[in-house]
Amino acid sequence: MSLILTEEQRMLKESASEFLLTNAPLESFRKLRDNNYQSYDPKVWEGFVEMGWTALTIPENYGGLDFGYIGLGQILEETGKTLTKSPLISSILLSASAIRLSDNETLKSKWLPELMNGKTLMSVALDEKSFFDPDSIESRAVVSGDNFIINGKKKMVIDACDSNYLIVVARLNDSISLFLVDSKSEGVNIKTDILMDAGSYSSINLDNVNVPVKNQLDIEIDGGVILNSMLGIGAIGLSCEMLGSVQAAFNQTIEYIKERQQFGTKIGSYQGLQHRAADLFCEIELCKSIVLKALQSIDDEHENLLQYAHLAKAKLGEVLKQTSNEAIQMHGGIGVTDDVNIGFYLKRARVIQRLLGDTNYHLNCIAKQKGY
Repeated sequence: MSLILTEEQRMLKESASEFLLTNAPLESFRKLRDNNYQSYDPKVWEGFVEMGWTALTIPENYGGLDFGYIGLGQILEETGKTLTKSPLISSILLSASAIRLSDNETLKSKWLPELMNGKTLMSVALDEKSFFDPDSIESRAVVSGDNFIINGKKKMVIDACDSNYLIVVARLNDSISLFLVDSKSEGVNIKTDILMDAGSYSSINLDNVNVPVKNQLDIEIDGGVILNSMLGIGAIGLSCEMLGSVQAAFNQTIEYIKERQQFGTKIGSYQGLQHRAADLFCEIELCKSIVLKALQSIDDEHENLLQYAHLAKAKLGEVLKQTSNEAIQMHGGIGVTDDVNIGFYLKRARVIQRLLGDTNYHLNCIAKQKGY
């Protein structure tokens, strides 16, 4: 498949750019931060729903548009440019994907339409260590009559403070399983922290939480298969947002060095800065192809989806770090102050790089796949 967008996908991308620049520019991010670190703007989220963005990856038989992950990827890329805060990653990219991959038809029929309308929010509770390691799951679920009883602790749960339900990853009889848990259930204790990107990330304690048997996502299918596919999709989706941030940070920096004067000369005329900008441009163009290929692998159900996911997240993590660092250096001291917006991209970069695994994690996964 060619690494180009179709006309419909380009139109979706353009409409997303126009909507976000009008309704959720960078100044909106600043306002949410200054308003006691508000998680998102409900009116903007309603706009997401009305535009049909929450339904892009939902199959038609559940009321969705079935437009594919390439479409969702364009939305995530545009949100990365404006640093728009929304439940799109937690509720749609991760949670809706997990339910879509489930073989529990009752859950799919009930909750996919609920997620599409934007009124029900969900988060995936996976991490248990201070670093990403999906193989280290110590949370346990045991059967008790018509319920499961879950005990465990989770970290870095995205937007859990706003979510009505949690998709909890736990061990059941020494295998991985996923459970839909009401966040208001007795025994669920959520503590939320605000990180440097002004995002909400929660630590969750699960103490003898009762979950109905019907809320298990994996019935016949292996829960580990659902988890791996969801993580692959999630890594690619985060790479899309990172691509948007990379482009926005680069463009803002180029505009700055074209105007900034030092000793009577615009600093963009200095050959050293031109070479550094050219290097970034080449890296960004490569990233565009990697991300689009990874998105195509999701929609095509490619057998190498995880390989493309590792490649995308590793490369975008590396380039986003390089771009955000260069952006700050080219702006000079003002780049780390609150007087300009470029510092927001650096802060978001430091967090999103580590969500669902940093560059080193994904490079290690690629090395293992290649037999090293």
